[in-house]
Amino acid sequence: MKVLKFGGTSVGSAQRIKNVAELVTKRGKNIIVLSAMSGTTNSLVQISEKLHNEDIDGAYGVIEGLKQKYARTLEELFENKEYLAVAKEKVQACFDFIRLHTMSNFSERYEKEILAQGELMSTNIMHAYLQSIGVKSVLLPALEYMRIDENGEPDYDYIKDHLFTLLKVDADIYITQGFICRNAEGDIDNLQRGGSDYSASIIGAVISAEEVQIWTDIDGMHNNDPRYVENTSPVKELAFEEAAELAYFGAKILHPTCVRPAQEHNIPVRLLNTMLPEAYGTLIHNVTETNRIKAVAAKDGITSIKIKSGRMLLACGFLKKVFEIFEDNRTAIDMVTTSEVGVSVTVDNTKSLDCIISELETLGEVTVEQDMVIVCVVGDLKWQNRGFEADVLNALRTIPVRMISYGGSNHNISVLIHKNDKIEALNLLSEHLFNK
Repeated sequence: MKVLKFGGTSVGSAQRIKNVAELVTKRGKNIIVLSAMSGTTNSLVQISEKLHNEDIDGAYGVIEGLKQKYARTLEELFENKEYLAVAKEKVQACFDFIRLHTMSNFSERYEKEILAQGELMSTNIMHAYLQSIGVKSVLLPALEYMRIDENGEPDYDYIKDHLFTLLKVDADIYITQGFICRNAEGDIDNLQRGGSDYSASIIGAVISAEEVQIWTDIDGMHNNDPRYVENTSPVKELAFEEAAELAYFGAKILHPTCVRPAQEHNIPVRLLNTMLPEAYGTLIHNVTETNRIKAVAAKDGITSIKIKSGRMLLACGFLKKVFEIFEDNRTAIDMVTTSEVGVSVTVDNTKSLDCIISELETLGEVTVEQDMVIVCVVGDLKWQNRGFEADVLNALRTIPVRMISYGGSNHNISVLIHKNDKIEALNLLSEHLFNK
C-alpha cells in the first residue's frame, strides 16, 4: 500500500478534484491524504485574526465569501443530486462550527479548531465524490488516530493502534486529512503549516508503506527555483539528507519535517505533478549519488546577528553564553561562523529579537542586518570531493557574500547574501554548476 498526499492546489477546484479522483482510482488500494482546498487555510487564518480582534462583522464577511466559493465548487463537481446533498450537509456542518466560535471568547484553542475545518471539508467532499462515481472509499478521521505528545512529536504507538483499527474496514481507497491532529491533552491541534506532507510521512512510516507520494503542481524538486531561474529541471534522485537540506533552506515543494519519519523507516518518498502524472518526478531514498552537485535553494527572511567581544579571545564558555540566550528565547539558529573575537549567527524568527539583542549586548558589541537570504547548494560535498566548494564561490565572485558555512554537513554549502542579490546569485549558480 502507498500513501498519496495531495496539496491544496491539487484539490483547488471542481475540475482538479475530478482529476485527482481519476488519478487515484487508477493506482489501486492506497491511503489518500488531502490538504484543504487552496486558499481555504488562509481564509480560516483571516477569520481567526478577526475574531481575536473582536471584529465579528469582518469575520462573518470572510466566512460568507468562503461559503460561496464552496457552494460553487460543489455545484460544478456533482452531477448526482443525492451525493451533492451529502457533501453540502458536511460542508455546512463545518461552517456552522466556525460560526459557533463567533459567539464565544476566542482563544488559541478555538483557532486550531477553526483551522481544522479546511481539511475536514476537502476530505468529505472527495469521499462523497468518489462514492458518487462508484468507488468504495472509506474516510479515516485523522482526529481519531493522529496524535502528538507533550513535546509535539508524533505518538507512534497511539497512531499505529488507532489507525490499524480504522483500516480493518475494507475499501478501494482510504481518505484522510493531512495537517490536523490531537495533542497530548486530546484537544484539536495541527502539525503546523505544510504539515500535510508530515502527516503522509508519519502514516507511511506507521504502515510500512511501499512509498509515500507527494503530489503538487510541479514535476519534482528542481535544481533551482523556477520562479527566478529559466530552464531548471527536476532532480531525478535525492538522498534523504539532501532533500531535508533543500526543504529546510527554501525548496517549497516539500515540508522540512516530512523527510524524517520516512528516512527513519526507510520509506521512499516520490515528488510528483498532479498536472503531469506520468512525469518521473523526484525520488527521495537512502541512496546517495556521489560526485555531483544536485540543486540550489534559497531561504528568505533571514536576520544576521554579529557579536564582537575581546572577552571571547582564549575564553572558555563564551559561545555557551551566546547560544543559551537564543535557547532561552526559543529561537533556532540557521548558520554560525566564528573567529577569535566574534561570532555571527543567522535566524529566521525575529519574534524575540529585541530581547535577544539586549541580552547579547551584555557580552559585546552587537550588529544586526535584516533582509538577508541564505543560499544553499546541495549535493555530494564531502571534503574529499575537491573543487566543488571552489566552483560555488567562483560562481558568486561578483556577489557580496556576508557569511559562508561549509563542513557542518557532507551535503551542503550555505552562503548569506542580501535579498537584493538573490536572483542574480541563483542564476549565476545555475549557469556555473548546471549549464556548463
